[in-house]
Amino acid sequence: MTERDAEGKELDLKVIRVISNMVKELYGSLERDIDSYGLSREYFQILEFLYNKGPHPIQKISETFSIPSGSITYVVDKLEKKGLVERLPIPGDRRKTNVTLTDEGQSYFDHIFPRHVETISDNLSYATDEEKLELIRVLKKIGYGIKNREGSSKHED
Repeated sequence: MTERDAEGKELDLKVIRVISNMVKELYGSLERDIDSYGLSREYFQILEFLYNKGPHPIQKISETFSIPSGSITYVVDKLEKKGLVERLPIPGDRRKTNVTLTDEGQSYFDHIFPRHVETISDNLSYATDEEKLELIRVLKKIGYGIKNREGSSKHED
């Protein structure tokens, strides 16, 4: 291995450590923010999904967050008992229901979501908009590269 290769690998390791530490700090801050609303991360994710994407079948929510069907039913039941969501029949399919925010759930999220977005913005305020755009570009480049490499290696086996 050349000295340049060794330096590159050392830089790669440093990048991973920096990303890992930043993610730990960022997610810790966001989890504390979510905790301050008296919600679990799972409850918040589902409410935020319904808030921003509208009503969805329970199976779609389960798939989106990789929550097993038995667990998602339990979580939706709990949110329903809190009066934040309700199940509505899907016209033309008696077996399926959409989960939607109730008026109370909508009002609650109208109140807390802007505060959560402010927390996100505060956390990211240390970078300029230009830096954020560059970060998005670089992270997508790495993510797509990994996905494409792993996708093509699956076909080679």
